[in-house]
Amino acid sequence: MDIKDLILTPFYLIFFTLMGYMIRPYVTNKTTRKFFIPALWVRFIGAIALGLIYQFYYGGGDTFGYFEHGSRWIWEAFNEDVVLGVKLLLDSGGNRSFDETYSFSSKIWYYRDTHSYVVVRIVAFFDLFTFHTYSASALFFAVFSFSGLWAMYSALNDRYSGVKYLHVAILFIPSVVFWGSGILKDTITLGALGWITWSLLNLIFLKKRWLLSLIVMVLMAILILRIKSYILLCYAPVIFVLIYLKYVKQVRNMVLKVLLTPVLFAVIGGMGFLAVNFASTDEYNIDNIAKKAAVTAYDIRYGWGARSGGDGGYDIGLPDGTWQSMVKLMPAAINVSLFRPYIWEVRNPLMLLSAIESTIILFLAIRVFRKRKWKQKLKDPFLVFCLGFTLLFAFAVGVSTFNFGTLMRYKIPMMPFLSLLLLDYYKTNVQKISSNYIV
Repeated sequence: MDIKDLILTPFYLIFFTLMGYMIRPYVTNKTTRKFFIPALWVRFIGAIALGLIYQFYYGGGDTFGYFEHGSRWIWEAFNEDVVLGVKLLLDSGGNRSFDETYSFSSKIWYYRDTHSYVVVRIVAFFDLFTFHTYSASALFFAVFSFSGLWAMYSALNDRYSGVKYLHVAILFIPSVVFWGSGILKDTITLGALGWITWSLLNLIFLKKRWLLSLIVMVLMAILILRIKSYILLCYAPVIFVLIYLKYVKQVRNMVLKVLLTPVLFAVIGGMGFLAVNFASTDEYNIDNIAKKAAVTAYDIRYGWGARSGGDGGYDIGLPDGTWQSMVKLMPAAINVSLFRPYIWEVRNPLMLLSAIESTIILFLAIRVFRKRKWKQKLKDPFLVFCLGFTLLFAFAVGVSTFNFGTLMRYKIPMMPFLSLLLLDYYKTNVQKISSNYIV
């Protein structure tokens, strides 16, 4: 960070805030309006705080890798020759060729990693508006993340009007604000997942904006596929379960329902299999997932992850590259993603904040089970969807991470869905639709 940050960042803070006030009347109602600007600003704070902590606490990391060792060279290329800059911006990466861009692409750390290079290109695009200024470009990431979560929150408020603390569950979870606002892969995928969920709610429950929702869903799915395809591997199959639970209830004839159930399961299972295969890259191909999880877990636990932050590893038993070993670790993997680190496992200030958040989640989960509120939740197809995605995603990241510092960041896509499961719904008519909802 340098003098440009002190000049341009306040300008963009004012600009985005004014834009927020201009847009707010069109994307809020009487219930949600008061949360719009505060939710936007906490993401600004999260984006700047992330950069400061990575610079002064960690002394580097992915966020500066994307910027200093990534978009910087695309910016330099633009300064030398606009055509070269455009070529690097449109280049998908992964293939170092000795053409005119090699002098720049060879210096980009993430050029060979096509998933990471997508983030580099996005940063480089924002750099065109910020003159390659870190904190100002980070604000663009914060805005995108906010837009997806706000869309998701608005649609959920439309469906669950009157539920207490719905805004907290989606917009103000501390770990999501911090890890999902700055220049990271997780910020982009979190915002995209919010938009996909908005589209899903519109298509299945709210019955509105079908064409727009389909377009947004496809575009956001492609974006996630290019960056972290395993998120869709967890999300897509549960969509088909949601469709089944939603529409099987409309069949009143019990005999017909019994006959249709296996047929629907077969269709949904086949569609889910095709969706997963379509979503899979070579890295996350179904046949390679178990092996990939084992390699990633070992690398994060004992390799670069153990050397890059001192956040401490956890041990639930390493997978050996087979599905059987992964299934055996499922309960421990889900537990570590949802409820750990425990207080006594804390090794630094960031882990303390994560441990406090995990303890609160554990307390609320116990409260839900103690008061038998889970029975009420299982009657709602969307909450069953949230449960399915949360458990599947918790298993996926828990069994392949093995480092608390990395886990804190990797698990944020599931946090809004997990938080939804911990809210009280029993006093609310979940089918109530707000007439003044506009998005």
